[in-house]
Amino acid sequence: ALEVPDFKNALKQFQKLVEKTVTQKTKKRLGLYIEDEDEIDYDKFYTTTQKIFGPEIKDRNVKAFFRKISNNLDARAEWCEIFGYFIGESDAVSSQLKEENMVFLVSEKQQITHAVVKRQDVIKSIVKVPHLDFTVTSSQKGVLTIFNNQVILYPFNFHQDTGWITGCDFLPHLKCVVAVTERTVIVWDYKSKGNQNNCFIIKPMENGLLCVCTVPMSDHLAEDNILMGDDKGYVHLLTVTSDHFGLKQCKGKKKSQLQVLDSKIFNIVKRKLHDDWAVKVKYFSDLNCFGSCSSDSIHSFVLDDIKRLGDDL
Repeated sequence: ALEVPDFKNALKQFQKLVEKTVTQKTKKRLGLYIEDEDEIDYDKFYTTTQKIFGPEIKDRNVKAFFRKISNNLDARAEWCEIFGYFIGESDAVSSQLKEENMVFLVSEKQQITHAVVKRQDVIKSIVKVPHLDFTVTSSQKGVLTIFNNQVILYPFNFHQDTGWITGCDFLPHLKCVVAVTERTVIVWDYKSKGNQNNCFIIKPMENGLLCVCTVPMSDHLAEDNILMGDDKGYVHLLTVTSDHFGLKQCKGKKKSQLQVLDSKIFNIVKRKLHDDWAVKVKYFSDLNCFGSCSSDSIHSFVLDDIKRLGDDL
């Protein structure tokens, strides 16, 4: 056990670490630059905390604490949380805190694994497809997966040919999965089996794509519209049809799994809406409008008619 003077000194060091971490995250949200070697990520925070308090510190408690101060910079954080203890007004509060922490403690949850995913990865987006009763997930390193309520239906790995995936969605008319990376758009016909041509890569895209959603505004059953935001503040609307991919023609034919299509053959309109990254886009069907969110302090949220997307401001 730590002696009292040493423990008081440890608390002071830990408080300085927390203050520095919160200060850095505040600066990052304001767009201020931080030197890479000075930035406190989780690994550095955990290592420093363990040096301060010793090996009795558990990773799951530190992880819960770090996530708490990362998600809410103004949150009240007590040092005892590092040891798994929480100050609450009643047992109900403590129980609630425990349940909230379990959301982030992977070791305490049942995990679903598959042979295609054998390395550390990060889920970037999750999309529910209610009418087909399944869920699509995309991972940062290039794995698209479809789950039903029991098992993994189809996993597919793209990481050899593309960059990190930044988002995904489902095309309701073509019945395909769409995903975006830094410079490409992926359309995956998950219904194909074996060596059939079931994946299409659209490239090059002009800027780095950060988010994607589908726009179900077309009445054509063989056409879908895809809304995307990029790292230059542009929002793009890409129209794709079954003719682009030859989905009807390729059934029963065995071809390569990956086909690259030139982005110039597609109808793409775009509009610059922000002076910073467009980090989230969404289509509101009742309004026939789209929304775009950005870290741009002046134009942080834009709502406009989808038909005016190609117009200049």
